[in-house]
Amino acid sequence: MSVWARIGDFLTGIKSEGLSGVIEAVRTVFEGDPETRRQVGFSIAMIALSAKMAKADGVVTVDEVDAFRQLFAIPDDEARNVARLYNLAKQDVSGYHAYARQVKNLFPDDHVILADVMDGLFHIAKADGFIHEREMAFLNDVAGIFELDEREYGRIKLRHMEPEAGDPYVLLGAEREWDFETLKRHYRKMVQDSHPDRLIARGVPPEFVAIANDRLASINDAWETIERQHGS
Repeated sequence: MSVWARIGDFLTGIKSEGLSGVIEAVRTVFEGDPETRRQVGFSIAMIALSAKMAKADGVVTVDEVDAFRQLFAIPDDEARNVARLYNLAKQDVSGYHAYARQVKNLFPDDHVILADVMDGLFHIAKADGFIHEREMAFLNDVAGIFELDEREYGRIKLRHMEPEAGDPYVLLGAEREWDFETLKRHYRKMVQDSHPDRLIARGVPPEFVAIANDRLASINDAWETIERQHGS
């Protein structure tokens, strides 16, 4: 069963009409099924925060909507369930700070999957070719609420905003003083950790492989630059 079908069943079984209540219900409804809870929680987190971010610059562009659909790979027969959540988030008067805190509580002390959420948000924000300053403020605020490591968040931001001009060592989370073999081992670990299978294993639904593909492309580009610098 796809994550979208699970979300559809989940929405049918709960009474809450507000998205804050929906997010909170994830914690209890799937208490005995941690894998499904993580997948549904991740998906609802992305829907809620994407909808709030899309309003951050005052305009929801066609490119942003297309990026949302691309990232989520939504089947036609499940689109209405996603649309329901997306519209709840857009219409809810609650600020995004409250949503971000709820999302963090869904994944206590799991900064890795929270970083995956940030990756997805950047993917959508840059879809129209420009990250608006209010979108950037939104992303910075959410990263702060998530308590992401500054270096990790810096890599995510650089990967999406300056993938070609950015420092390849920062993009890889590597140190310049490392020898070539150490750099190569670190690069290979980054590739392994960013493989779609690894994301799925930690709770990112298979429908979100665009996050992994985007990340892998950036890691490989950074490594090619480092290889050239080392004459390899």
